Amino acid sequence: MKIPLIYNARSVLQRPVSTAFTALGIGLVVAVFIGMLALANGFRAALARTGSNLNALVLRRGADSELSSGIDRATASILAASPHVASGADGRPLVSPEVYVLIPLSRRGADTGTVANVVVRGIGEAAWKVRANIAVVAGEPPHSGRAEVCVGRKMASTFPNTDVGQTLHFGGRDWTVVCQFTAGGSAFESEIWGENEQFMPVFRGEVFQSVSFRLKDPAAFDEAKRALESDQRLTVDVHLESTFYAEQSQVLGRILEILAFLITSIMAVGAIFGAVNTMYAAVATRAPEIAVLLTLGFHPRSVLLSFLVESALIALVGGVIGILLALPINGIVTSTTNWASFSEIAFSFRVTPGLLLAGLGFALVMGTLGGFFPAWRAARLPVVQALR
Repeated sequence: MKIPLIYNARSVLQRPVSTAFTALGIGLVVAVFIGMLALANGFRAALARTGSNLNALVLRRGADSELSSGIDRATASILAASPHVASGADGRPLVSPEVYVLIPLSRRGADTGTVANVVVRGIGEAAWKVRANIAVVAGEPPHSGRAEVCVGRKMASTFPNTDVGQTLHFGGRDWTVVCQFTAGGSAFESEIWGENEQFMPVFRGEVFQSVSFRLKDPAAFDEAKRALESDQRLTVDVHLESTFYAEQSQVLGRILEILAFLITSIMAVGAIFGAVNTMYAAVATRAPEIAVLLTLGFHPRSVLLSFLVESALIALVGGVIGILLALPINGIVTSTTNWASFSEIAFSFRVTPGLLLAGLGFALVMGTLGGFFPAWRAARLPVVQALR
């Protein structure tokens, strides 16, 4: 015979203050848990959106990032002539040889004086077509032969002199900001783009760091990879663009997840002790009730389960509180250093339904752990002693 659930609900309402504080403690832990995982989730999503399954990215053989790569003009020309490269409406190959360098820039506002590494990417004319998720939202793209740049929208919100018409100084020259662009929330929005022929003389000389091109047949990527990597004239590695950028997020994403579990585990200990105290107090004050339940024929296992359910109800309320506290951070833009490229990357906290369910499950685990020993004590309470 099981104890009705309404009994547990009424018991919880009889201790509103202790129940509220216990639920709030669990809710705070759940909010931190969801927030930390949303941080890692947003970082991963930003890099995952950077690449496309339609594009290939070519680096020097052995290079693990664009920063450490180098591709000469002859190699870039051979790649552009490959039959695996798609052509645009004008018949030209959709290939973008790109320069990739880091420059130090001071932050705006309260962070003035702190410096971050920002990606400056020199692009080819076809880059705006190769990257289909790029959209100019203010101004117009840089003109060929001019010292003009276009800045990502998220990067523009963090650094000064990035509005259209303003001037940025780097590489020993002044560069006019002629546009701002979005890139579907990807890491490109944390970069400065300009013509590669303008960037090469002031940075790393006559060499590109990568070549991106649209695949003529995305389903034949493996064939294109084998053909280019086995070409004796080339010394390159060919990556599917989406896979390459997703892999760039693994190290920092994993570290953020580990920190999330470490921090919330420490906080969870306090929340569990709060649940333990609350449930022990409930057992102490309701000893006569427990004795009556046992006298009426309820099995000790039913009493154990009843108190576990009661603790889980408190935890469930705490989980809902934690979810409500965590929801407002969804979409908030923050930034960190991408350890794969040592550059600043801006991204948004990303709270997903999966994270909310994980937070709710974490709350129930805390409630169950906190309620087990008090429930065990209640189930083993001698009837005669309880009645006294």
